[in-house]
Amino acid sequence: MARFDRYLLSQLLALFGFFSLVLVAVYWVNRAVGLFDQLIGDGQSALVFLQFSLLTLPNVIRLVLPISAFIGAVYVANRLMSESELVVMQATGFSAFRLARPVWYFGLIVAGMMLVLTHLLVPASRSALAERSEAISQNVSARFLKDGQFIHPSDGITLYIREIAPTGELLDLFLADDRVADQRAIYTAKKAFFARTDSGPKLLMVDGMVQFLGAKAQLSVTRFADFTYDLAGLMQVPAARSRNMAELPTAELLAPTEALAAEVRQTQASMMFEGHDRIAQPFMALAAALIGFSSLLLGAFSRFGLWRQVGVAVVLLLVVQAIATVATSVGEDMAGGWALAYVAPVLGTLIGITELWLSQRPRRVPKLAAVTA
Repeated sequence: MARFDRYLLSQLLALFGFFSLVLVAVYWVNRAVGLFDQLIGDGQSALVFLQFSLLTLPNVIRLVLPISAFIGAVYVANRLMSESELVVMQATGFSAFRLARPVWYFGLIVAGMMLVLTHLLVPASRSALAERSEAISQNVSARFLKDGQFIHPSDGITLYIREIAPTGELLDLFLADDRVADQRAIYTAKKAFFARTDSGPKLLMVDGMVQFLGAKAQLSVTRFADFTYDLAGLMQVPAARSRNMAELPTAELLAPTEALAAEVRQTQASMMFEGHDRIAQPFMALAAALIGFSSLLLGAFSRFGLWRQVGVAVVLLLVVQAIATVATSVGEDMAGGWALAYVAPVLGTLIGITELWLSQRPRRVPKLAAVTA
């Protein structure tokens, strides 16, 4: 690699890393605030919050990398133009395509990072996140139990636990069931345990008593050594988890079967589009970097900066992104629509190449009008 290529590539990678860190931090903090309220409000620990936050990072990074590549390319090109470095290189005979060669290297490096994310890290993190969410949703103790407080997990139900032992035992339990009009049942037990069964969650009470007050104000008392209380009416029994399309490996998406489509509740066309979209997405970073760099080459050196060219680059990137959005909405619903996944990256790359070609065409200098006497 030539010295100029190494110099420009190092500049691009340094700025790309900086903007990636900033954008990832902004996205992550914005997402973590809502996640913190949800998990901590449900009684989860800070460790669970940290696990969920880390599992959401791969997808956040995937969304940020093309934007960071674009901003880094624009920033570096603007700085080199303002300091006349690119002007000097053009004066030595470097064409626009030669100047953009490090940008191609840079775009391909970012695309390689995104390929690892889209094909490996993001599906694996989403699968782990779904499994962790299911485990927490079935964790009765974390969702409903707080020792030393009267809680109401459902209408007509009052629950009090003096202490929750480290082993999971519920010590000195009180449960009042007032769901039936004119009737009341009070359960007390020295110990209790929660258990998940195929028919739903159960409360196993040991060494306790049931006091039942009927409609005619008749009180009956029954003591028991062990008693099972069905919590199916208090809690929704979680259904068996089925995989989401975002969790599937790319190989399965590219060759979907009817059984797999039924499992994820998607059509085979949408699954094929998702698989090809994972291949095409990384090259949006290459297209974004080319558009950002080549747009600034269209302008000559100016003391007032290249803000007009920066605006053009932003508009072009928004157009390419809009085309990608439309292609996604159309391609998921039609047979053979997976080819539309490549439209936006190819179009963005062609726009960057066209701008490079236009930037090295000789510019016309307006002739001064002859002054007549």
